[in-house]
Amino acid sequence: MQIHKVGVIGAGQMGNGIAHVFALAGYDVLLNDISQDALTRALALIDRNLGRQVVREKITEAEKANAIGRISTTTTLTDLGASDLVIEAATERETVKTAIFEDLQPHLKPDTILTSNTSSISITRLASRTDRPEKFMGLHFMNPVPVMQLVELIRGIATDEPTYKTMLGVVESLGKTAASAEDFPAFIVNRILMPMINEAVYTLYEGVGNVRSIDESMKLGANHPMGPLELADFIGLDTCLAIMNVLHDGLADTKYRPCPLLTKYVEAGWLGRKTSRGFYDYRGETPVPTR
Repeated sequence: MQIHKVGVIGAGQMGNGIAHVFALAGYDVLLNDISQDALTRALALIDRNLGRQVVREKITEAEKANAIGRISTTTTLTDLGASDLVIEAATERETVKTAIFEDLQPHLKPDTILTSNTSSISITRLASRTDRPEKFMGLHFMNPVPVMQLVELIRGIATDEPTYKTMLGVVESLGKTAASAEDFPAFIVNRILMPMINEAVYTLYEGVGNVRSIDESMKLGANHPMGPLELADFIGLDTCLAIMNVLHDGLADTKYRPCPLLTKYVEAGWLGRKTSRGFYDYRGETPVPTR
């Protein structure tokens, strides 16, 4: 299968990064969002991020200009029907993702491959709601997409070998490394990462340590580049909670029970960096722990 035109659904944190790396790798990208403002912000952010790569001499000015030139935008979902590959990077809610694929399906070419950037939702279940479960895969990028080298490739129960091989080649063409995962809740990275973050929240909840001591312990004691609570704020506490709920519901094991304190922060709307408050308060010049 030849992939030339790529449709990306969702111009948020993940979608704009995905559009960035595909355009830089030579693909024609059509970026879709329901909000024109979101598309405008995404293009500005892609331009800035490409500019940083130029300054660091990772790419040339000509490569930046060519990449920007390969990205177009639309607020009309059905415009993505001519794509060879569609990557859904909308909000992490199954009902939203299912509705997007249902609306897009009648307009797709017969051989278009569908993928989801979901970090935890069942690929088999998402694929079963489409007319092409054999051409459906999980394509899970890490955040920030232009920087992180790993992409999880997740096969649903019906995904065929040509689709898998095609997507393996696509990931390689981006200069990234694929990790093949089976379709079980949260796949590989989040199956390991999220329980660690959840345990860090339990450590805070039970008073074993405060925010700063927990993060410093993991940074200096385990050589992690970010502490688990700092990382949770970066990811978004709502996303962390959603993934823990997927693990808890899907595996029915009490070790995946979300910490009540994590739930409380989400209920308060303290979701981390994106709301300026989470385990740290980001409203001043430097982040300050909130506990």
